[in-house]
Amino acid sequence: MDTFMQSAIEEAKKGLEEGGIPIGSVLVRKGEIISRGHNRRVQHDDPLAHAEIDCIRNAGRIGKYNDTVIYSTLMPCYLCAGAIVQFGIKKVIAGESDTFEGAADFMREHGVEVVDLNIEECKEIMKEFIREKPDIWYEDIGK
Repeated sequence: MDTFMQSAIEEAKKGLEEGGIPIGSVLVRKGEIISRGHNRRVQHDDPLAHAEIDCIRNAGRIGKYNDTVIYSTLMPCYLCAGAIVQFGIKKVIAGESDTFEGAADFMREHGVEVVDLNIEECKEIMKEFIREKPDIWYEDIGK
């Protein structure tokens, strides 16, 4: 597993330790992490504080995003996919999409390259969280 996805997993675990949903993300430019984030919906009482949104927000105003890659432990949802498309991020690398299908087709339809690494560790983190806190999970995905 590459170091960028490992960093996203570390962010997911940080979110879980804070009492939140274990989804992590990093934004990479020219082979370096320029921003990190994790789902903070529970911690900040903010329904929009998804991992990818947190990561993009933490990057600040960086100008163009078309030379960045965003890594996420889970396939981005439509909210996050919309931000990815809006800011012109051209590549998404997801840890998995088994526990949540996400918006891969939407992103592809808008010119984003989407890679699903199908990582067992990412799946297990989410499966355990969903088993333990289904109400919080279903709230996160709007169900």
